[in-house]
Amino acid sequence: MGSDLSVVNAARVSYAKESSELSERDIKLIKFLAREGHTSPFRHVMLQFEVYAPLMVARQWWKYVIGSAHMEGTGESLEAWNESSRRYITEEPTFYIPSSDEWRSKPENSKQGSGDILDQELGIKLTAELQNYIELGVQKYEAALKDGLCAEQARLFLPSYGMYVRWYWTASLQSVCHFLNQRLEHDAQKEIQDYAKAILELSKPLFPVSIHELMEK
Repeated sequence: MGSDLSVVNAARVSYAKESSELSERDIKLIKFLAREGHTSPFRHVMLQFEVYAPLMVARQWWKYVIGSAHMEGTGESLEAWNESSRRYITEEPTFYIPSSDEWRSKPENSKQGSGDILDQELGIKLTAELQNYIELGVQKYEAALKDGLCAEQARLFLPSYGMYVRWYWTASLQSVCHFLNQRLEHDAQKEIQDYAKAILELSKPLFPVSIHELMEK
């Protein structure tokens, strides 16, 4: 919802001014707003995404909904999040399984994050073990449903962190750029970095000036 022009007009409404198309003067205003931290005009522009990602990515992402309460002192979030629920659906579960050349070692100097790619032979072993673990969980999940167990409890048998979930994320342009600035960093988890890159590529054509100025240099 909106455009770079929406940001400009939200800022200029204080003086009862409005632009009909984006000019160089308007671009200078966007640069000023971003540089000086006048962020409220960027919150009049909204983006909505449908995301399909492993649960471990979704839960990291969710922190940005909790942390987006930047309405001065109100504690109200400017984001909305609606996720599919296995309390209600029993569609075939899908899981993220890294290939043998995607397993990463522990970092040398940190308690979180990851290091170099592990040896191929160990990667093959880990991929096979994860596949077997998931297959066993799915079998027990399906057996529980067949026995008449409710879906909201049967899901306990499913391995959770690698299971894909689907959600709608609606956020202000400011919130989206905050997410991008943090999750495009080199030390962010690779899986969420990949989603952040996709969000950036989808958003840039819609708000080229604002996103360029809100992204940390």
